[in-house]
Amino acid sequence: MTLLTRRNALKLGLAGGIAMAAAAKASAQLNITVEGANFRPLPIAIPDFASSDPTFGREIAEIVRNNLRRSGLFQPLDPASLPVQVGDVNATPDFNTWRTANVDALVMGAVERGGQISSSVRVWDTRQGAQVVGSSYNTDPNSSRRVGHIISDAIYSNLTGGGGYFDTRVIYVAESGPKANRVRRLAIMDQDGANSQYLTDGSSMALTPRFSPNGDMVTYMNFANGNPQVFLLQLSTGRQQQLAAVGAMTFAPRFSPDGGTVAFSVEQGGATNIYSVSTGGGQPMQLTSGAAIDTGPSYSPDGSRILFESDRGGSPQIYMMGASGGNAQRISFGQGSYSTPVWSPNGDLIAFTRQSGGQFNIGVMNPDGSGERMLYSSFHAEGPTWAPNGRVIMFFQDPGGNDGPRLMSIDIWGRNLLTIPTDGYASDPAWSGLRA
Repeated sequence: MTLLTRRNALKLGLAGGIAMAAAAKASAQLNITVEGANFRPLPIAIPDFASSDPTFGREIAEIVRNNLRRSGLFQPLDPASLPVQVGDVNATPDFNTWRTANVDALVMGAVERGGQISSSVRVWDTRQGAQVVGSSYNTDPNSSRRVGHIISDAIYSNLTGGGGYFDTRVIYVAESGPKANRVRRLAIMDQDGANSQYLTDGSSMALTPRFSPNGDMVTYMNFANGNPQVFLLQLSTGRQQQLAAVGAMTFAPRFSPDGGTVAFSVEQGGATNIYSVSTGGGQPMQLTSGAAIDTGPSYSPDGSRILFESDRGGSPQIYMMGASGGNAQRISFGQGSYSTPVWSPNGDLIAFTRQSGGQFNIGVMNPDGSGERMLYSSFHAEGPTWAPNGRVIMFFQDPGGNDGPRLMSIDIWGRNLLTIPTDGYASDPAWSGLRA
């Protein structure tokens, strides 16, 4: 099978889960894992990148190998087994040599440090003797790992036909201390767990962080004044402010797709309703009303609709309404209770948490509620968040006992379950978009 054929298989794999889910629409609920098209991870050779500092060239190549391996779609070959140990990005490869080594996809790269980090990369189809990718990339000298992520995204997107997700960050709640008295503060890291740093000092509890679309603003729940209130945090300046003073408690915030509005929940008099307000301030708009608990709003990618969780029918279920409120329609009908709905960046799927039979499940469904599939089941797992390509979901899982929660990821076909490395216990992840 040629690389081009395998590339098509990869692209079919990215679409296969959706096609098979569509075929299962007639069933009210499918508690199954839907596999993508039949393909094996694509073997890919990535020699160390050429550099005046060989250690640096090896480091960047290893970042690329690790990213592609962790995607579950690629199988980077052991660099020690390759015919060439260091790539030459300026030369056309000896394709016969690589074919003899059963290498179909070959990455040659070069990287240098100076006033900025400069790199160039070429990806070759050795069977066809054709170049697939040929580009140069530059990054800030203080962000050396980013160039590896940018190159990984270029390889991933060109060989799969889907968007990349490696040059992204994850904000989460870092938990420390004894279980009965945990310190919870905001932390941020690269998607692979590197470059972790704290954003809040832990003097007040911080929960449910969510990125703005431009990645510079975070909205979250802050307990600084005793009652939880929605705050905004600007990452570039560290400036924080309360978003709106409405009711005794405000919580569960999330940005609109244009970043100009935050939807959130307000508790008053035993009822919880959803409001929205401009990030610049002003009078909040009430979107739901009644005695039920309405929470967890999530905008559709085009900003026209909002998903939310409500117990208005007797148990927590997922509902959908217009972005201005009104005419809410229930879309979840499986056994158990539903929470934490979140729209995929592509708009084709909704991720959620479902609790039934003493288990928590991370699942996906179509926007009309059909095609429900469970991807992961555990004693306690919740809080899904989407990678920007809409094909990988991160969430947190708590094993119980004296241990604390950890971050995990899985693809939309229920494969490639990974534990995301963090410095300590971690919960409530939120994935950023691709960095500019």
